[in-house]
Amino acid sequence: MLITPGKLLANINSPDDLKKLDQAQLVQLCEELRHFIIDNVSVYGGHFGASLGVVELTVALHYVFNTPSDQLVWDVGHQAYGHKILTGRRDQFHTNRVYNGISGFPKRKESDYDAFGVGHSSTSVSAALGMAVASKYKNEENKQHIAVIGDGALTGGIAFEGLNHAGVSDSNVLIILNDNCMSIDPNVGALKDYLTDITTSRTYNKLKDDVWNLLGKLSSFGKSAQEIVSKVENGIKSTLLSQSNLFESLNLRYFGPVDGHDVNHLVNIFNDLKNIKGPKILHCVTVKGKGYGPAEKGNATTWHAPGTFDKITGEIFKKVHEKPQPPKYQDVFGHTLVELARKNDKIVGITPAMPSGSSMNIMMKEMPDRAFDVGIAEQHAVTFSAGLATQGLIPFCNIYSSFMQRAYDQVVHDVCIQNLPVNFCLDRAGFAGADGPTHHGAYDIAFFRCIPNIVIASPMDESELRNLMYTAQLPRTELAFSIRYPRGQGVMAQWQTPMEAITIGTGRKIRDGEELAILTIGHIGNYAVTACEALAERGVDVAHYDMRFVKPLDEEMLHEIFSRFKKVVTIEDGCIQGGFGTAILEFMADHNYQAEIKRLGIPDRIVEHGEQIELHRECGFDPDGIVRTVAEMLERVPSQSR
Repeated sequence: MLITPGKLLANINSPDDLKKLDQAQLVQLCEELRHFIIDNVSVYGGHFGASLGVVELTVALHYVFNTPSDQLVWDVGHQAYGHKILTGRRDQFHTNRVYNGISGFPKRKESDYDAFGVGHSSTSVSAALGMAVASKYKNEENKQHIAVIGDGALTGGIAFEGLNHAGVSDSNVLIILNDNCMSIDPNVGALKDYLTDITTSRTYNKLKDDVWNLLGKLSSFGKSAQEIVSKVENGIKSTLLSQSNLFESLNLRYFGPVDGHDVNHLVNIFNDLKNIKGPKILHCVTVKGKGYGPAEKGNATTWHAPGTFDKITGEIFKKVHEKPQPPKYQDVFGHTLVELARKNDKIVGITPAMPSGSSMNIMMKEMPDRAFDVGIAEQHAVTFSAGLATQGLIPFCNIYSSFMQRAYDQVVHDVCIQNLPVNFCLDRAGFAGADGPTHHGAYDIAFFRCIPNIVIASPMDESELRNLMYTAQLPRTELAFSIRYPRGQGVMAQWQTPMEAITIGTGRKIRDGEELAILTIGHIGNYAVTACEALAERGVDVAHYDMRFVKPLDEEMLHEIFSRFKKVVTIEDGCIQGGFGTAILEFMADHNYQAEIKRLGIPDRIVEHGEQIELHRECGFDPDGIVRTVAEMLERVPSQSR
């Protein structure tokens, strides 16, 4: 079902068309754009609240600035749906986040209007500043560079690094702070309180508006008049706020806060700011989910990406199953952590701004003094966990696999070099699905495997996840412990099994066989179970081993395997280069075994977005792909394809 755009929106295929509208028509366009997003996401799913919150901001930016020559960088990209629709992708928008469709995030190869590819937070300031410095170097002095960053993303360390550099760069960059008091979950930390102080100081804002108007009136009188007004403005800020202005202290001209939903006022402000050179920041106050009642009044976390829903009633559609369904791995983690923490008072939980996504919120609700949301700050989360470990606590630091990349130095320097017993639970390991390559957890096995003093494990099912978590909290004085598991459901409806310790570095034989051995790590082993059953039906007898640990490997089991089998298939939901299969190859070479090995996993290329099974199929390690690989290695052609 294709969604019909409104009268004005139907004629906008680029920002050039947008500029043909009278400014008075922008309010109507914003309404049409908002309803187009609501109609599409309600039917097809996707990120929701963030894009609704910046409709007016998006329209005003493209109306005033000369994109794509003027370069617009969105942070994270959850809020860029309106931007995509206005920049030539309206008629393709129904394919958003669908396999072979357009990306859910800005993507450079998708459009010239996507100045910088994003997905992880807090990168916009640094990227826009780099573009601004490059323009200055190339004598493109009239070119504008705009970074749109949310208050949640502003907690990321790289954002402060970018702000610190921008203040001394003397480059033409405009930073727009989209302040809605939310990232995915509610924001935490002192910065949130600081922004609230600025936003709610009525006396300050009244006088600030007067100064803003005066600046506009004096702009034609030259630089000296503007400098006088700037000094008056700074005096007002330092006098009326309970603390000095953070942004001004970094040498950034601060303007605002302003109403981020008044499109005409935003247009006027942007026209003024175009004529003010140097680094500056505009503080816009917006409402996440603006214009859709259930999203404005309801749980903002729920409406971040609600799936499909009834746009009239706001009812979010949930699949109804006749039989009990397996839980999500993240929920198994959350409930198991609380179960363990009730019995072990040394256990603490840490997450960088993903309490709902990781299910750390379960522990935060029951044990608020033992579970910490540190904001979008993965580096801090890891080193904070290391500090906790030095004092005898048992930290479970839950970070999405793709976000762990951002804290790699801390894992090496602050955890593993000091040989501290920090437990890492890596959610969304493997393909993340519709979020695409910025969120795929493809690399953690490879980048952890080369670090000393770390255990790397992955459960094949919910019971194994519980057992690994139980093992990780047992007393030890050294070794980090990484447990990786995928996004989505497991395989066990009755998952609350008794927990037992697993000897570190031991695997298990799932199925015996004679012709070939399949070695798997993690949840993807369930595909191998299906493939082995299909092969057995066709008279192909293969063995299946769930290795459980990539580091240390079960060497006793591997000696048995290579003594018996001359053909081996390894399967992992991670990158082939340097991953689990590579570890098996190294073992074979180190012990002078000879066998034909075929490694299945994520190839050495960027795999785009789609449902997980679609991406597994594309890369050849879905059940059918495993069957084909085994048949080819054994030179056996199955009688039929599954």
